[in-house]
Amino acid sequence: MTTGLRDGPKSDKVDLMFAIRYSAVVVLIIAGILGFFVYTTNTPQSRFAFKLGLDLEGGTHLVYNADTSKLAPADIQDSLNALQTVIERRVNAFGVGEPVVQTEQGGALGQGAYRLIVELPGITDVNKAIALIGQTPTLEFKLVNKGFENNLTNATGTPNPLAFTDTGLSGKYLTGASLQFGGGGNAIQTTPVVQVTFNGEGAKLFGDITTQNVGSQLAIFLDGNLISAPVIQTSITDGKAIISGSFTAASAKELATNLNLGALPVPIQLESTQTIGATLGAEATHAGLMAGIIGFLAVAVFMLLWYRLPGLVSVVSLGIYVAIMLALFKLVPVVLTAAGIAGFILSVGLAVDANILISERIKEELAAGKKAEPAIREGFARAWLAIRDSNIAHIIAAVILFWFSTSLIKGFALVFGLGVVVSMLSAITISRTFLLALGVNAESGVGRFFMRSGLRK
Repeated sequence: MTTGLRDGPKSDKVDLMFAIRYSAVVVLIIAGILGFFVYTTNTPQSRFAFKLGLDLEGGTHLVYNADTSKLAPADIQDSLNALQTVIERRVNAFGVGEPVVQTEQGGALGQGAYRLIVELPGITDVNKAIALIGQTPTLEFKLVNKGFENNLTNATGTPNPLAFTDTGLSGKYLTGASLQFGGGGNAIQTTPVVQVTFNGEGAKLFGDITTQNVGSQLAIFLDGNLISAPVIQTSITDGKAIISGSFTAASAKELATNLNLGALPVPIQLESTQTIGATLGAEATHAGLMAGIIGFLAVAVFMLLWYRLPGLVSVVSLGIYVAIMLALFKLVPVVLTAAGIAGFILSVGLAVDANILISERIKEELAAGKKAEPAIREGFARAWLAIRDSNIAHIIAAVILFWFSTSLIKGFALVFGLGVVVSMLSAITISRTFLLALGVNAESGVGRFFMRSGLRK
């Protein structure tokens, strides 16, 4: 008797196949969207254009000596970190794309002088690059010694070094500066002055200085020049100080702007410059692009000839992998260097390696007498353990390289690590979905192509 009910297991299988094929179509649509996004945003005017490093785009490499002679050994590292932050903030304010600013200690054993290294992609005019760093003001507060109140400068007009005692209060404690009119007391309210605000540590230090030295003069130095030496009238504990002098409204505003861009906690002096031309960068970019294309085509030909249908699926998955990676480079964004491109090409090789492992496992399952679909599922399941372990090892290596290396190696490590993660997605998820969506069986044309590929013995 016919009940009108469908065969349950067969219906479930049909529904599952529909879901798999639907997923495959969705993946293809997303890949197409990503590819279209990468292609249409590949213009210099686009805000999603590729960010190229100094070695690819050309630019300027500046090396400064950092004078840490007046710092206590325990304060050197914090001051260098503050210096790096200040320079990054100043360079970014001029719209330089993806600058690299770092500090390091010279010498074979890291016992030499400290240096500040600044890389400015796209800036090939050395004078312009130096101007971007500029004479960033070094702000210092020093107490005037007793008996030197009328002898602050010598005959040449430079500060008398015997007249001042360093207080330890400097621009590294500064959080902000603003133009004000009138410095309090009997000051004319139209007199331009600069009000500076200190952070918590600076406010405490400034409060101690003013509390313990009421009646004394507190000299204010900018880039080693004495600009003001007001008398401390009372204790100031709110972390705010007034810089007065022979300012016009324009000069006071300029000083406040420069201080906000960063008062250097450590004096720096330009040591060397190096310019990388745009032509050399273009050649490196072209060479990296050609290496990637040739490598991809060689891998695609090998996979197609050796594995046939699984090889074709692997090539499609690799294409989607490349589209995902290029889109991530634009969206994150990742600064691409020659080392980073090398990491990307290497990650493509790892993605191929995962597909080879899967194909070989499927081959073994087919040789054991299993049908195509169970062999595909079992092959992916068995290959996953080896793929997982090897990729975890690569990710750990990438993290270590990124954490402990210089900026050149960081670019390689970031791209390589990101590529490893995405390659696992493309090999395990995308390739598996496409193979199952094809509905391989021995009777179909696709199945015969699959069987002739050498995977079935």
